[in-house]
Amino acid sequence: MTTSDTNLEDLPIIKIISEEEELHVKLDLEMEDDTHAMLVKWGKEVATDEDFVQIAISNGLKEFIDQKESHE
Repeated sequence: MTTSDTNLEDLPIIKIISEEEELHVKLDLEMEDDTHAMLVKWGKEVATDEDFVQIAISNGLKEFIDQKESHE
C-alpha cells in the first residue's frame, strides 16, 4: 500500500513536537546480491520503530509533494 492508496482525510493527526537537522550522505552503491542481503539483514536487526516511522513520513511527504507537482 502506498500513500496514494490512502485518502488524506483518512490519516490520523501527527503533531511535530521538535525537529533537528541531521547531516547525511546518500551513497550510490554497487555490490553482489548476497552482500546486499547481508546488509539488509544487519540493518533490520538494528533499525528501531522510530527509524521506520521516520522513513514512512519522509517517503509519504515526498510522494505527496510529487503528486502535487504533477498536477500543476
